[in-house]
Parts: sequence; C-alpha cells; structure tokens
Amino acid sequence: MEALIPVINKLQDVFNTVGADIIHLPQIAVVGTQSSGKSSVLESLVGRDLLPRGTGIVTRRPLILQLVNVDPGDARKNDDKIENETARISGNNKGISDDPIHLKIFSPHVVNLTLVDLPGITKVPVGDQPNDIEVQIKDLILKHISNPNCIILAVTAANTDMATSEALKVAREVDPDGRRTLAVVTKLDLMDAGTDAMDVLMGRVIPVKLGLIGVVNRSGKLYLPHQRQSFMQTTEPSALYFHNGRLLMHHIRDCLPELKTRINVLAAQYQSLLSSYGEPVEDQSATLLQLITKFATEYCNTIEGTAKYIETAELCGGARICYIFHETFGRTLESVDPLGGLSTIDILTAIRNATGPRPSLFVPEISFELLVKKQVKRLEEPSLRCVELVHEEMQRIIQHCSNYSTQELQRFPKLHEAIVEVVTCLLRKRLPITNEMVHNLVAIELAYINTKHPDFADACGVMNNNIEEQRRNRMRELPAAVPRDKQQDPRVSRTAQGTGGGSPLKELSILLFSEKHPPFPLKPVPVARKLSSREQRDCEVIERLIKSYFLIVRKNIQDSVPKAVMHFLVNHVKDSLQSELVGQLYKSGLLNDLLTESEDMAQRRKEAADMLQALQKASQVIAEIRETHMW
Repeated sequence: MEALIPVINKLQDVFNTVGADIIHLPQIAVVGTQSSGKSSVLESLVGRDLLPRGTGIVTRRPLILQLVNVDPGDARKNDDKIENETARISGNNKGISDDPIHLKIFSPHVVNLTLVDLPGITKVPVGDQPNDIEVQIKDLILKHISNPNCIILAVTAANTDMATSEALKVAREVDPDGRRTLAVVTKLDLMDAGTDAMDVLMGRVIPVKLGLIGVVNRSGKLYLPHQRQSFMQTTEPSALYFHNGRLLMHHIRDCLPELKTRINVLAAQYQSLLSSYGEPVEDQSATLLQLITKFATEYCNTIEGTAKYIETAELCGGARICYIFHETFGRTLESVDPLGGLSTIDILTAIRNATGPRPSLFVPEISFELLVKKQVKRLEEPSLRCVELVHEEMQRIIQHCSNYSTQELQRFPKLHEAIVEVVTCLLRKRLPITNEMVHNLVAIELAYINTKHPDFADACGVMNNNIEEQRRNRMRELPAAVPRDKQQDPRVSRTAQGTGGGSPLKELSILLFSEKHPPFPLKPVPVARKLSSREQRDCEVIERLIKSYFLIVRKNIQDSVPKAVMHFLVNHVKDSLQSELVGQLYKSGLLNDLLTESEDMAQRRKEAADMLQALQKASQVIAEIRETHMW
C-alpha cells in the first residue's frame, strides 16, 4: 500500500513537465481562511518551518507539497525558494496566480504524502489585488477541490464559529455529502476559558464522513477525544500526517483503475491528434500531390455520398443537390400558375390583335402561341435560380472538405487558400456556361410550339368531345321553328369524326364558330364589361389550351434542367477538378510557398508530442504497480 503514494508523486512529476491538468490525480487539498493555521498544519506534517509567514494573504500560488520518506543518510537539500517563485509569477505585492509551485521534502521523519496548499479565503482586497479577489480565490480553490479524486482538508480555527466556517462552506459546494472532506480544527489552545471543542470534534456541529481532528499549533500536539474509532488515539505530532497518509493511500487505491483507463484513452486521443498534424515535410512534390489528390477525392466523394466524414446536422454535397433538384426546384415549378398574370381581357385583346383589320370566323392560332410563350417564359427564372443554388452548394463543399476531410490542409494555410481559389475559379467559369444551357432549354421550348405533341393532341380531343356534347345539348333546347339550326354543320361532323386535316387548335376553332355569335364591339373591350357567351367560350378554350400546353413544357423543363446542371456544372467539375488543381498548383516555383506551415502548427505538434510522451510514461508508471500493492 505504501508504494501507491510514490506512484502518484511520479505521475505529478510527469505531468508537471507539460503543465497538464487533464488528469485528475488523487491528492489532498488544504482549504481555509487567511490565518486559520493552514501553514502551521502543513509545517507540523513536515517537521520544520519552511512556508512563508506574515499578515494578510501569504499563500498566493497553489503549492504542491510532496513529502518523500528517505533513510536518515539519504536526506537531500529541500527547496527554499517559495517566496521568490511566488513573487516571480504573482508580483511583489498581494496578487495571486493559479500556476502551482512544486516542492519536494525529503526527510526520514515524514511519510510519503502529497498535499496542495491553496491561498486563504479572503473578503477584502489589499495591495494590488483586484476588486474581485474574493471571486478569484474562490474560483482557484474550486478548480482544485472540484477534482472528484481530491480529498479536502478543511482547516478551521477553534476560536471561530464552526457553523460559519468558510472552508467547510466551500467544501460543501463540491462535496455536499462530505464523503471526501476531512475537517481539521486548529488553535484549540486559544479558545475562551470555560469553552471546549467536544461538540465540534464529535461531529455534532458539522458532520463530515472522513472525521475531525483537533490541533494545537503552537505546541504541535493533537487534541483528540477518547473512545472514538474514527480518530487516532494518540497525542504524537505525527498522528495527523499518518492519518492523512493512510487516508490518501486508500483513496488512491480506489481511484487507480479509473485513472489508468483515463490515461490510456487520452494517450490514444493524442496519438490520433499528433497523426493529424503530420510529420515535417521531406519530399515537397510528393506531399503536394498527395494533398491535392486527397482533396479532390474527398470533394468528389462528398458529392457522391461516399465521403469518410458524413454530416449529420444538415444535408450537404450530393444529397443537398438532389434536394435542390426535386424539392426546391420541383416545388417552385409546380407552384407556377399556368395562367398566372394572364387576365381574361389579355386573352381577348390577344385574339383581336391577331385578327388584324379583317373579322375572323375562327380563333387565330397566333394568339394562342403568343399567350403560351408568355407563360412558358416564366419558367426561365426558377430554372436559373436552380443553377445558382447548385453552384452555391458546390462552393460550400469546399469548406466542408477543408474542415472535416483534409485536416492536413490546416498545416499549410497558403496551400489551402490556393486550393479554394482554384476550385472557386473553376466553378465560376462553369456558371455562365450552365446558365446559357438552361436559357437555351427555355428558348428551345419557345422556338416551336408543337401543337401536334401527343399529350396536347389528346387534351384537345377530350376538349372537342366536351364542346360537341355542350353544342348538342344547346341544340336540343332551341325552338322547333328554327329547323336550320338543327342541321349538323358538315365542318362539325368532320371534326367530331376526326376526318379534319387541320391542327387540333384549328379544329377547335371550326367547332367553336359553327354557331352564330354576336359581333365584336367597335371600341376596345372595357374591363368592367360583361362578356358575351361567345367571348366567354373563346377565353375558356384558350385558357384550357394554354394550361394543357404549359404543363407539357413544365414537365420537360423540370426534367431537362437538372440534367443540364449535372452535365455542364457538377460532373464537369468532378471530372476536371484534380487536373485543374495539378495544372495550377503543381509547379516547382510554388512548392516552398504553398507548403509553408502555419506559425502555430509546429508549437501544437510539439505540445501534442510532449503530452503523448507524458501519457505514455504515466501509463508505464502505473503498469509497474503490482496487484499486491493494490491490496
């Protein structure tokens, strides 16, 4: 069991070289108010006066005190530069610092024990202390005693009220059950006459699980109640540190398995971190080509969905492009009203303008083409917006790859900037080409209105049947005195039987004008005027034809635009990315500049290497402990 404390001392020495506080080592921290007798308690453990003394705040930096038991002939010179080290870091006045002082005491009169002396709790700033000195000291104390592997030695003077003990109050914040708090009551000889500390020492005032010990500082004697198994039944000065020594050894035994696991996990993490920093560059050409290839591969894999680092917070890469195509772009097209922005008066005006000075018996086809082209043109803006969204996502993939997939690029900021610039220029160069293709897709639809399209012809056939049915119904309702109206127009018969040789639109026009219609008004049609039955039917037919043809074109655009974006932008960038990077960056004159490491990379690599070495050494120290030492 006695071999455990030296092991912890070795671990403290190991981690002291790297200044690490990521390992919570088992230790005993001494907490108390100013002049509560903390230093006197520590000196009674050491057996000599070695700590600074004075009024006000004296301990201004954490002091890690390691007591090492040696043979009488092997005593070494102890460090007596505590005040100088304190002044060097904390100043010559009363400032504090959380940078600890490590002090080893080699003596045949001590047991193996490690304690941490902390600055005394204060309320009022003095000297060059800031106004928030109370908060600073409390934060410093909490930083050490919050360690779940730390035993808290709460020192309180007997001539004060234990119920208002600041040391026990702070200890209770991190150890509310008192499972790792040991109370030490000092200055028992200064109590008022007629008073005693029996209630306090028996745990009736402040209960703590590890017990209470009374100390008479000036004489170095202990004040202990009798017949209390949790206390040492002796009056020797060494009783306190023997009690603490046993307590710390048992505590170390309990914490050691978890400590061993923690060290091994951290060693693996720092090994991975050091690997990500990479080794110093020896072959610049090979390193540059390797980084370029890796970036290009990860960029393409992000688009294909096979990247090593897959984002889970939001869609990215190829998945986001797919979403743009089929959700954003698709829903936008579906939200475009085929007749949006087209009023009945617009349709009537287009019909009249297409007839010129001559009255027409039929709805001119040119009016339909003019109106449907106006509606199809509205599909160009959302199509170009689709290209823009995909371009933005392709740009975002650059940052995604830089952050998650190619951490080596963080070593070389100039290379990273150059790669971003090359890919950005490549995307910028492909953007107008893709936009031009999308613009042409819409222009192609506008160039030729195919009224012979199978889907459009089917829609016209259904409309023919509906109109013919309506005509027959109206003819049945006409008076019997008009026999001529009952005769079937031969043009209508040919249309209904499908023998007409014209276009579906012309057949509809023949059918529509086979009945008598009122003449057009001499003046331009006013908005508020009620439409005649003929005008109403003309508008309804044109609206249906526009809607039918618009849906055909919209379906074509919804299918062809994503294909054009993939071919002219996404796939082209994927296929030419690596060759573009190599052509722009793989030049002998750029190697030294591109592969210059960032200023802090060498420092971070050294810190990671030092920490990894310390963790590996700590793992070896723990591995030397035999099971017999544990039990």
